[in-house]
Amino acid sequence: MEWPSQSPDINLIEHLWEELEKCVSGIRARNADQKLSQLQTAWVQIPQSVLTNLPRRCQAGIDSRGFAD
Repeated sequence: MEWPSQSPDINLIEHLWEELEKCVSGIRARNADQKLSQLQTAWVQIPQSVLTNLPRRCQAGIDSRGFAD
């Protein structure tokens, strides 16, 4: 299968994981329940700007037909 050498980053979940990682990096958890609690807290703290930019990023990928400029 042909794949463009430079495709736009339209994997939206990666952007959300990046934000979660920023929030919990450096915070140790004693067990899985504590880590889950930390992640849930971080999830609600994701900046609204990250969420509002997701549709724009999707449309940019659609408009470019999978190719970066």
